[in-house]
Amino acid sequence: MTTDAQDAARPAPAPDAAAVSAPSRWLFTVLAVATGALAANLYYAQPLIALIGPELHIPPELAGTLVSVTQIGYGLGLFFLVSLADLVESKRQVMIMLGITALALVTAATANNVVLFFAASLVIGLCSTGAQVLVPFAAHLVPEARRGRTVGNVMAGLLTGILLARPLSLFVSSAVGWRPVFWISAAAMVVIGVLLASLMPRHRPKGGMSYAGILSSMAALMRDTPVLRRRALYQAMIFATFNMLWTAAPLMLADRFGLDQKGIAIFALAGAGGALAAPLAGRLADRGLAQLCTGLAMVVLAIGFLLSCWGVAAGALVGVAVLAVLIDAAVQFNQIISQRILFLLPGESRGRVNALYMTTSFFGGAVGSTLATATYHAGGWTATAGTAAGISIVCLMFFLTEFRRKPA
Repeated sequence: MTTDAQDAARPAPAPDAAAVSAPSRWLFTVLAVATGALAANLYYAQPLIALIGPELHIPPELAGTLVSVTQIGYGLGLFFLVSLADLVESKRQVMIMLGITALALVTAATANNVVLFFAASLVIGLCSTGAQVLVPFAAHLVPEARRGRTVGNVMAGLLTGILLARPLSLFVSSAVGWRPVFWISAAAMVVIGVLLASLMPRHRPKGGMSYAGILSSMAALMRDTPVLRRRALYQAMIFATFNMLWTAAPLMLADRFGLDQKGIAIFALAGAGGALAAPLAGRLADRGLAQLCTGLAMVVLAIGFLLSCWGVAAGALVGVAVLAVLIDAAVQFNQIISQRILFLLPGESRGRVNALYMTTSFFGGAVGSTLATATYHAGGWTATAGTAAGISIVCLMFFLTEFRRKPA
């Protein structure tokens, strides 16, 4: 197996036969919007707990499970459904997942009891992993020399969807209630499905394995692919800090700056500017700068969190917003570069590689959300940001071990 550094530095070989025909830019635009819309489904309910809970008679102490159920579904989908991309024809898989997601969103919008809403939320999370089927599919469509740029553009849509989901949910619910949020998303799934049905080419994997064989091969794939283990660990730690930021930031903004829900939503809109870094990250990775950008992203992450302690203490809201953009950009840089490197691995295992990578990353994000609430209640923003900076530094130290001298 090659090392991470070797994979990042090697020149791009000739394009795959399947990627020779040049798809339209319109297709990639729709793919970016689709990934963002699917990923946004995970976060619509998060700021609506106070509205949904009482209407569905959920006790306040259990209201947080509204979000947890969706996240559990997403985690299961990353492992069990994204890996199907190595077995099932991609367009068919995406169409089915979009259709089921739309039905689940309608069910959530019309639910009149907690059991029905929880079941819908689980399915929403499960099938919203279609976003992670579309990302490697987009990479498959282009030559490897352009793969980083393409992944960056599509992932910019995904991150934008994640960051805009909360403010959009707040704005819509404050105007017309929480149920239209899910109706609007369901309509978006239908429109996206129609567009992809007409634009998306078919891609059938090489196959040769059963679904049971695919699942049973996952452990060996992780064991035998050092670059996958490293990149998954990097992103798990970095995504943990990302979730720490956006889990604790609303509490900090309300406590320190006195912002209401609309003010917090506007702050989140500013943070979405970090998504603009994704295309740049892809282009730099295509130019052989993957390792340099990985290290710089970790450094920026650590410095950004440390400086945010000063910004919050000084009451510099604009400065904190700028730092949030930089932190988001650093997270996005590592994500794009890691996926660009991993998509250089053999195409027949791309679905499983992405499933393992994203499942590990998602687990890190879940740990980060837990750490955020624990550290914030223990020591305020300083404790949360300091912990996130420490995680970033540990990640950087581990990354630097890639360059240790090996015995002859």
